[in-house]
Amino acid sequence: MKNEIFNNLFVLELANNHWGDLKRGKKIIRQFAKVVKENKVKAAIKLQFRDVDNFIHKDFKNDGKGIDLLKLPKRSRYIQKTSKTKLTYDEFKELIDYIKKYDCIPMSTPFDERSVDWCVKMGLSIIKIASSDINDWFLLQKIAKTKLPVIASTGGANDKQIDDVVRFFTNRNIPISVNHCVSKYPSEDHELELDQIDYLKQKYPDIVIGLSTHEYHDWHSSMYISYGKGARTWERHIDIPYPKGHEQKEVSKYCSLPHQIDEFFKSFNRAVVMCGNNPDRRRIIDDKEANYLFALYRGLYLKEDLKKGDLNTLNNVYSAVPFQKEKDQISSREFFDGKFKVNKDIQKDTPLTKFDLE
Repeated sequence: MKNEIFNNLFVLELANNHWGDLKRGKKIIRQFAKVVKENKVKAAIKLQFRDVDNFIHKDFKNDGKGIDLLKLPKRSRYIQKTSKTKLTYDEFKELIDYIKKYDCIPMSTPFDERSVDWCVKMGLSIIKIASSDINDWFLLQKIAKTKLPVIASTGGANDKQIDDVVRFFTNRNIPISVNHCVSKYPSEDHELELDQIDYLKQKYPDIVIGLSTHEYHDWHSSMYISYGKGARTWERHIDIPYPKGHEQKEVSKYCSLPHQIDEFFKSFNRAVVMCGNNPDRRRIIDDKEANYLFALYRGLYLKEDLKKGDLNTLNNVYSAVPFQKEKDQISSREFFDGKFKVNKDIQKDTPLTKFDLE
């Protein structure tokens, strides 16, 4: 199975932060595409597709209408924000084309079956499965029919639920990547549970494991840790500041601004350099390191005068710096206790060379 598409992939989750405004959506894409280009990373900008007219049951379409979203219960807040951020197929297509124009990979999380059809019609190359839908079999069966690679966030899923979705796609030879994710928006540092990356890598050694993260205290630490643990795809929500008077008022804590994503990317590039590229074999020791260590080697010197033909054993020599390789001295790294005859007279404290022994 080909998992290369997931390796070192960043997914920038635009979600509904366009607020149904194409102009705002394009502005977000432009600003983050610039950061992607400057850092030379592989990145997707991801939308959320919903066929809103059918996604929300008709009896709940006015749930919480005209009320401040933050004062609504979560169910009603979700319904209202979904309604207010509605885009048509053509508007989504325009944003997808705009993402391509700025050399990013277009992606989407479809939340209903018709939205899966939109992913296919728009030529998307990867589909994201939200944590809430990891065992939504109506939706997953529709996604599987596309044969497109999928990234699934684990969120609050248990072992069986994760096993089921992995088995479902691998049995159909559909590439899948699994993201460790804590569905708390935002997440505190003590809630990140980054050891779960180790757990998932051990559990699924043949698939790419990633991190979908919502922490907000810094944009460096989780990257260093997750990359070192073997995560190879990452997802973060993105946004830009809101104009005065907008009902959103301010950027949510779990969303990253362009300068913060810039820090995230730079931390990735630094982590790559620091970790190296040889996890499956012994690293190459370069001349700089070899020469440094060479200066620390000890050479063998005689404890006493020896006559030609005398036996030379470990009792006759001692180790000391410097090791005089230019004189063909034997180092303490090459010598083992034994009986050797010397082929000439040698004075005490003289370097013992390979030419002194028969």
